[in-house]
Amino acid sequence: MSRGSSQALLRLLHLSSPALPVGSFAFSQGLEWAIEQGAIDQEESLYEWWHGLLTEGLAYTDIPVLLRLHRAFAGKRTDEAQRWNREVLAMRETAELREEDLQVGQALIKLLESLGIDEACHWRRSPTSWLTAWSLAATQWQIDERDSALGFLWAWLENQVVAAGKILPLAQTPAQRLLMRLEPSILQAWEAGKLCEDEDIGQSLPGWVHACARHETQYSRLFRS
Repeated sequence: MSRGSSQALLRLLHLSSPALPVGSFAFSQGLEWAIEQGAIDQEESLYEWWHGLLTEGLAYTDIPVLLRLHRAFAGKRTDEAQRWNREVLAMRETAELREEDLQVGQALIKLLESLGIDEACHWRRSPTSWLTAWSLAATQWQIDERDSALGFLWAWLENQVVAAGKILPLAQTPAQRLLMRLEPSILQAWEAGKLCEDEDIGQSLPGWVHACARHETQYSRLFRS
């Protein structure tokens, strides 16, 4: 492995680390409500929930948009990046999902600015998606688009597993088993996402959207989303 690729790998690990101070740990994306209602109560139902979100949701929304954002930033096409930023925010179907995207995105933008990425300061003046901030960081740190997409999916899944561990009695071994079982789902989402044409971007999962919307008024909850 070359010095450049090794550094890019370390930057990807940095970007996808749960220790990244952007506040994503505060959101469960409807998982808390689904567990509260009994729709998810064990390892197998968690697997089905996350497999569906990865292969039927993120594969046709976040991943194809991430690729377009990555290419726009790499080509210094700011107008194109802004267009896709607006596109991904428009795809967030509930108030909580949009709020999460904006708050985590802005947190990452502020972090990137503090780390010396000058271009980040231009995104502080407008609503910025987490996906947009992630893609900006990836291009600035010479992370290629495939690794960026896989890292994004892994970070999303790991955060979901951590959230489930706080709500359910999910022990560490089953949690790690789920992460390994879902690796093919991550690869499947990547393969579908990279082939997605512009006109095919955008996938709604009504059950997930319902869970996210109902979580907004859940009486007792640990998570903000």
